[in-house]
Amino acid sequence: MGNKFFMILLAAGLPLSVAGSLLDWPSVIMFIIYCLTIISLASFMGRATESLAIVMGPRIGGLLNATFGNAVELIISIFSLKAGLIGVVLASLTGSVLGNLLLVAGLSFFLGGTKFKRQKFNIFDARHNAGLLIFAVVVAFVIPEVFSMRMKETETMTLSIGISIILILLYLAALFFKLVTHRGVYLPNKEEGKAEEEEEEPEWSKKTAMTVLAASTVAVAYVSENLVHTFHTVGEAFGWTELFIGVIIVAIVGNAAEHTSAVLMALKNKMDVTVEIAVGSTLQVAMFVAPVLVLVSLFFPDTMPLVFSMPELIAMITAVFLLIMISNDGETNWFEGLTLIAAYIIMGIGFYLL
Repeated sequence: MGNKFFMILLAAGLPLSVAGSLLDWPSVIMFIIYCLTIISLASFMGRATESLAIVMGPRIGGLLNATFGNAVELIISIFSLKAGLIGVVLASLTGSVLGNLLLVAGLSFFLGGTKFKRQKFNIFDARHNAGLLIFAVVVAFVIPEVFSMRMKETETMTLSIGISIILILLYLAALFFKLVTHRGVYLPNKEEGKAEEEEEEPEWSKKTAMTVLAASTVAVAYVSENLVHTFHTVGEAFGWTELFIGVIIVAIVGNAAEHTSAVLMALKNKMDVTVEIAVGSTLQVAMFVAPVLVLVSLFFPDTMPLVFSMPELIAMITAVFLLIMISNDGETNWFEGLTLIAAYIIMGIGFYLL
């Protein structure tokens, strides 16, 4: 029933999205159409991720979902950089970190926890991710901000380039560590659910799932790019500031596919995939997407240093430590999910009023 609803929504949403953009329909109406279309596309990305997770394992399934999801944000951000919207790009990166760590993880833990009393995931992955999160957000993002206070603009940009290259290299090394040299070394203790997992049949084959994921990503990228052009008008209509749009609205819409996939996995008690999507996506944004955007900005008139505002930095650091404290024991429940959601709402109110 749910799949049929999303199929109908997609069949109506995509043509309307194309027609509305060509015929220049009112921005507020197009904003709603674009959002509904992205949600329907996200459901297909979620189903493709689930199939890939069964065929290829939770790590690769979650990684592919995060990668395809972040590809959309990367495309949107490059267009924004070209337009000189440096502040919006940095704000959307902040929003992605907060959205993944607090909203995606929070909703997944909360909704999954209402169905299952305790949900467990790989504690070794949780601890590994904790170290990387502290490095990527607390170290790599704070250092440019602190040092830029005593540096010239060109020196700050040079520092940002150096940090960006290091982040990309370390991210690639982390993937090599998890997927090659230490693949299967740190396995979760799941003797009970092992038989179930082995019997489970994927909805789609590996080739079909990859095709659906790739096609959905292209469609989401097209719709998302058009959606960005409605933000200014919609922001004025609803009283949203540019910072709020970047941190909250762009981040939520840009990561809709990951949000949906993570929640669907949590409802099926596949927490390893959920955590890989939420935390893995955050690491990819901090250690790959943000550094790549710094390097890409060198080809445009306005370069983007890796320097966030103080409210953005404090919000991201708080989110990192809160998630680490909640997830470091390798299990979660609905109340811990509610705590993450509450933190996200508090920060959202702050950015709205700022």
